[in-house]
Amino acid sequence: MLTSIICTAVSAAGLGLAALTAYRKRFLAATRTAAYALVPLGLAMTGIIDWITDVVLKPTVWAGFGVLALSALLFMTSRVVERRRLAGRDAVAPADSAPSLPPGRTETAPRVTRKKSGGSGGDFSDIEEILKKHGI
Repeated sequence: MLTSIICTAVSAAGLGLAALTAYRKRFLAATRTAAYALVPLGLAMTGIIDWITDVVLKPTVWAGFGVLALSALLFMTSRVVERRRLAGRDAVAPADSAPSLPPGRTETAPRVTRKKSGGSGGDFSDIEEILKKHGI
């Protein structure tokens, strides 16, 4: 009830300022002032002000926000710990990623030499070299 009275008083004061501004022939500024002045009255009439004061002034609501914040904090902490555990392990073991070669033979990387082509097939020769390198 008190909030409705305060909103009505603020709106009345704002409409008074709008009337003074209109008296000074500043109609655009007066219209804007009247629009701002009617907002608190509209909020009070719809009941939004009472809802907001119920939310802000109740300790159980703030305790609920605290519980939600704690829940979010625990969730984020568990995600960080999980990511650190996964980062500590190798996703693929090093022995599994090496190609299998016969015993006694070592792997040597073939040298790739780039050939400059004078024709229009310059782009395709690069692609061919890449495919040959991978054995395709």
